[in-house]
Amino acid sequence: MPNIEDAAQKLASMLDAAGADYAEARLEETAASYITYRGKQLETIGKSSSVGGCIRALMKGGWGFVSFNSLDGLDGKLKLAVEEARLVGRTESHLAETAPVVEKTAQPIKENPVEIPLAYKKELLDEYNAAIWHTPKLQTSVIGYGDGHKRSIFLNSQGSFIHKERCDVTLRMLAAASDGSDIQQANMSIGSPGNFSAVEKLNDEVRQMADRAVELLSAPQIDGGEYTVVLDPVLAGVFVHEAFGHLSEADFIYENDRMRELMVLGKRFGPPELSIVDGGALPGLRGSFKYDDEGTPSSLTYLIKEGILTGRLHSRETATKMGEKPSGNARAISYRFPPVVRMTNTYIEPRDTPFNAMISDIKDGVYARNWYGGTTSMEMFTFSAGEAYLIKNGKIGPLMRPVVLTGNVFQTLQNIDSIGNDLDMNQGGGCGKGGQSPLPVSNGSPHIRIQKCLIGGK
Repeated sequence: MPNIEDAAQKLASMLDAAGADYAEARLEETAASYITYRGKQLETIGKSSSVGGCIRALMKGGWGFVSFNSLDGLDGKLKLAVEEARLVGRTESHLAETAPVVEKTAQPIKENPVEIPLAYKKELLDEYNAAIWHTPKLQTSVIGYGDGHKRSIFLNSQGSFIHKERCDVTLRMLAAASDGSDIQQANMSIGSPGNFSAVEKLNDEVRQMADRAVELLSAPQIDGGEYTVVLDPVLAGVFVHEAFGHLSEADFIYENDRMRELMVLGKRFGPPELSIVDGGALPGLRGSFKYDDEGTPSSLTYLIKEGILTGRLHSRETATKMGEKPSGNARAISYRFPPVVRMTNTYIEPRDTPFNAMISDIKDGVYARNWYGGTTSMEMFTFSAGEAYLIKNGKIGPLMRPVVLTGNVFQTLQNIDSIGNDLDMNQGGGCGKGGQSPLPVSNGSPHIRIQKCLIGGK
């Protein structure tokens, strides 16, 4: 079977002559390793590799898409993608203009994490599992480690030919404790764009995670109601990604009448201190890259600037549909999927308020940290914090049971009245959309303070 370089060279001469309005291909070589533990037992360990690609063709506004695990017979696969597009095309094809690119790009990495011996990775995770299980009253635990290395080539009928290379490392851990009548859990997630040292030397943090799960069993519960709430950078980052970032993805907006009415550029969405940014052009983060999966350069997009809605996230197709510029946010998790509009690194810009000053005038509030999960439905959200603490007269109190925060994202943004100076980016998460999960992203924020936030409790 030919390698991806030889296959891409053959395809380059075929795409322009395929008879489509536009055609593109992505060819990939990937390698990965993975280790999981459930409870005290090692559950899975191994390595995998794959070679494959996809071709996408546009005809009269309709797309055809073919993915494959063999690089042989590419002419037939291209013909099939064009025939599919011809079957569904009914109008005219429009894509926002981007300049053709011929370039090799790669993340700066010291060492390919996939090449680190599995035996060493297992030894490290054995230590973490032992650290978790030093704690009494544990019921179960989960550890999931994964890494990957991907080489890919993007080419299209307009002359682009882009080599890309990237690595990824993730580690997620959970400890659940029980006293016979109740179960509480604590978790942590770590990630990096290929830097394996990010998941080393975490023994102390792992023990603290397990101890916190047990401590939550005896923690009191907060009374439900409206509070002044301070979110830490992790929970605030998840909030801005889940509750607002997805609403800023243009494929969601132009397909939804209500969102087009709500997400009007120039509309005030928050106080003048609030700015929200998404950008794949930020260096050194899991959601960073030079070109997206349509060959569009990455950028920094202000979704909200000084409280005003100023931008949204685009592919080439959504940009032309909405009369705006492509932002470099067309992403696919692998060659098995076509690119769709996705976030990259999404965060609230820091301001100048120190944390102690932010809480100093709060008489009765809640400090919410970390997160378990959440759901969104249009502009409504519900998020579970991993930890909660009462704030009394400007002081942080003892640990409480985790709380649930719920509300309308637009009203909540308006209720942000203080933004910290301590921006931190969480790289341990992964984004899901359209069956493609987990896509490497990062999100972050400084501490933020929200007035009149609804807290679920007893």
